[in-house]
Amino acid sequence: MSILAVVWDVDDTLFDYSGADRAGMRLHLTAEGLLDGYESVEQAIVRWRRITDVQWARFSAGEVDFQGQRRDRVRAFLDAELSDAEADAWFQRYVAHYETVWALFPDVLPALDALAGSHRHAVLSNSSIHVQDRKLRSLGVHDRFEAILCAAELGVSKPEAGAFHAACAALELAPEQVAYVGDHPEIDGRGAAEAGLRSFWIDRDGVYAAADAPVGLHRIATLAELPALLGADTRFGAPSTFG
Repeated sequence: MSILAVVWDVDDTLFDYSGADRAGMRLHLTAEGLLDGYESVEQAIVRWRRITDVQWARFSAGEVDFQGQRRDRVRAFLDAELSDAEADAWFQRYVAHYETVWALFPDVLPALDALAGSHRHAVLSNSSIHVQDRKLRSLGVHDRFEAILCAAELGVSKPEAGAFHAACAALELAPEQVAYVGDHPEIDGRGAAEAGLRSFWIDRDGVYAAADAPVGLHRIATLAELPALLGADTRFGAPSTFG
């Protein structure tokens, strides 16, 4: 069955979240005077990312709500008992720095342009609509997507099949008519495949050695590969760099 639509992950797929998080946190920690307890800025950023991963896993498992995981990230990072208002204020100061360095990956607009005439488009993110709607507007791509669905509002998150099926339902298409593109091999790649979508896992940095890569996923190194793989205008495509 032909692929009629592409559903996209946002963070680290369309939007360079990791780069923006590192750069924004560097600015924030400097402004807050919090670097004295660390050997380097990078050490502090690595600790922030580890705490983020732990708290995000709790949110994904339904153990805490979206705002709660943000507050717990701040409390764990500062190792302090903060009120909700204090944690929210600290996080908002971080967000102010983080937003100054927002950027799409360079391959995003060419891929969206190449697929615009041949495929419909939607977003499925494990974040919240408040965050992702604003982000996509700021990045100038919001109007490219027919639907923007997020776990915080859906009540189900990737890799659960229900999240992917909700995106398909929003497009009124069967899973086999939809492709999904995301950066995480299990949450995005395997989750989409097991839900019946055609799954494309983007591994820009080649993080996984060939021997460690999950079996059965279609791995791409750049979004420039997608048009040819989806049968769009191949003038904009690129051969797979993974072979």
